[in-house]
Amino acid sequence: QVQLVESGGGSVQAGGSLRLSCAASNYDISMKYMGWFRQAPGKEREGVAVIYFGGGTTYYDDSVKGRFTISRDNAKNSVYLQMNSLKPEDTAMYYCAAALDAGPTPPGGKWWLLFNYGFWGRGTQVTISS
Repeated sequence: QVQLVESGGGSVQAGGSLRLSCAASNYDISMKYMGWFRQAPGKEREGVAVIYFGGGTTYYDDSVKGRFTISRDNAKNSVYLQMNSLKPEDTAMYYCAAALDAGPTPPGGKWWLLFNYGFWGRGTQVTISS
């Protein structure tokens, strides 16, 4: 059974930093694209960032560009999200997501679409106070 387990969430003040981790088990991430999503109360889940299998290609939502960095360590079967200059609007549950199929990139490059991912973690809460 595939498992994705997020960690690293917490409560920090605006301007602070957090580093989220996602550890995969029973799933080899090395040839898969991996993403981070978030969902704030009363809002839809939205894509934050994606990293393709080689690690050299990443994409970000405009709201986090320049502040967040996604990375991966295939040897540790893990993906990370470094979040700097955090803002209150970054408050959300953050989810790790993994591709279902063996394709190296999301269909049509549409990494922000939830249905392009087959496996999800249970999330880690990030709360930013002003």
